[in-house]
Amino acid sequence: MIERQETKQRMSRIVKHNGTIYLCGQVCADAEQDITHQTQTMLDKVDALLLQAGSDREHILSATIYIKDMKDFAAMNAVWDAWVPEGYAPARACVQASMAREALLVEISVIAAEK
Repeated sequence: MIERQETKQRMSRIVKHNGTIYLCGQVCADAEQDITHQTQTMLDKVDALLLQAGSDREHILSATIYIKDMKDFAAMNAVWDAWVPEGYAPARACVQASMAREALLVEISVIAAEK
């Protein structure tokens, strides 16, 4: 069975299937801030959605990070490294990409297992 949460015309924020949770792309709370703040608030949103879906950081299987400019890679990674629990690093990819809005610097897509 497929369960969709917070579904709109274009996407669902959470999709669950066979014990796997798929989150739609998450961006920051305030796009006027720097990469450090954007990354932290983006990950705060991931935390909230994982909790809502019945999971947490320790159950993340895969993350794909889209970064506007690789000059921000080290600063983004500093926030990421502090956020990921030691010993629970997921499979991860990070690519440079154009963003949907000019002010956005980073976006993440997450796949996790249910607890």
